[in-house]
Amino acid sequence: MLKQHLQQKLLQKLSPQQIQFIKLLQVPTVALDTRIKEELEENPALEDSSLITLEEPKGEYDDLQDDKDDFDSERGEDTGMDEFNVDDYLQDDNSNDYSTSYSNGDDDEEKKETPIAIETTFFESLQQQLDLLPLSDEDFIVGRQIIGSLDDDGYLRRPITSMIDDLAFSQNVMVEEEDVVEMLKLIQSFDPPGIAARDLQECLSLQLRRKDTANPLIKKAIDIVENHLDEFTRKHYDKLERAVGLNSEELKEVVAEILRLNPKPGDSNQVTTKQMQIIPDFHISNNDSVLVLTLNARNAPELRVSRSYMDMFDHYDKASQKDKKMKEAVQFVKQKLDSAKWFIDAIKQRQQTLLKTMNAIMHYQYEYFLTGDERKLRPMILKDIADKIDMDISTVSRVANSKYVQTEFGTFLLKSFFSEAIQTESGEEVSNKEVKKILEDCIGKEDKRKPLADERLTEILKEHGYNIARRTVAKYREQMNIPVARLRKEL
Repeated sequence: MLKQHLQQKLLQKLSPQQIQFIKLLQVPTVALDTRIKEELEENPALEDSSLITLEEPKGEYDDLQDDKDDFDSERGEDTGMDEFNVDDYLQDDNSNDYSTSYSNGDDDEEKKETPIAIETTFFESLQQQLDLLPLSDEDFIVGRQIIGSLDDDGYLRRPITSMIDDLAFSQNVMVEEEDVVEMLKLIQSFDPPGIAARDLQECLSLQLRRKDTANPLIKKAIDIVENHLDEFTRKHYDKLERAVGLNSEELKEVVAEILRLNPKPGDSNQVTTKQMQIIPDFHISNNDSVLVLTLNARNAPELRVSRSYMDMFDHYDKASQKDKKMKEAVQFVKQKLDSAKWFIDAIKQRQQTLLKTMNAIMHYQYEYFLTGDERKLRPMILKDIADKIDMDISTVSRVANSKYVQTEFGTFLLKSFFSEAIQTESGEEVSNKEVKKILEDCIGKEDKRKPLADERLTEILKEHGYNIARRTVAKYREQMNIPVARLRKEL
């Protein structure tokens, strides 16, 4: 039996302006320029005043914080609005003439272009090597299929049966597994050595067999890679000495030879991979023991609402007669003006939030920013900063996870200044970063022939006054990407 009843629910939804602010807040500085350019292209009512070179008369519209009421009340004299054609603006929402309005005064012939280096990608290099071989049409298609199936690191991890099916369905080429394996071996002879291997063992073996196999050192290295790779990766050197028949000095030379090989041959010729440049959002300088915080200028673009669009809206809004076309024009212009104003407000709110958050972090970790000594870092969690600036923890998290600060002793991600508290035997609370620093120093100074086990590291920390469990030491070691003692062992 169906029943009808009333139910009240309290829902909290974010407005489009709040969503826009949140998205802008987590955008790093290096990507902010691109985001602003996209908005400038999409909204002709938004202008970057740093790109406007023509002198314009100053008026009441220079204040970016004016709302629609201000637009209505602060109107100037007639500026020849009859010249505007509504169709020009309604036909193409994304049209703009910023590229033509900007000029640096140089003639086209005098403009200098930055030369672009012509580079060959990893896959193009393999394809060029394939093109040089005298192959049948069928073998060429199989070879191209193999190259296209390689991962970025140069491995072939797709099953051969899957490639056979692809060739049959997409290329209408019927081949046997032996045909594909034969072409695979041919491609494995390409440069760089080790390419098109199906696993690490085959990759290392291919590279070693390109060397002088008559050399006893290479022979032993091939033996270890092809027959004792598990013992090698686990650093069971005693077992390797007995299995291969080498003394410790000979094994040391063989191991050094293997370690010189490239486990990811595809990366060695991957010119398309570029590291993201880190641009600091903040700068902290030490002025006679007084810290000075500044925001990167790239976070404060000179945006403004287009005066032409404001005048256009004023003209259409005051028109005595409004047909359907005129109403559409008014709605279009108003939407663009509102969108521009919201974006400018979101950028300003972003600046204020960044400064407010970083200022709280700087004062919380004042001693650290004065000296750069990690032992001066105080325990600090997101809630500590959120309470100080009276903002939500999620807002602080968005700033901490994507923003960088440049100091006199390096550039750091804000997230790195947050840490949990650890209590010493004296009852004092210190940052776990101080414990990690001690662990890092101990492991850095250890005898690599007898590296320190986690149990011994735990004892050392207790000697320093930190009563920490062994599993916690192991957790900190893993967070610092330091392997266990057995894997740190060297000959």
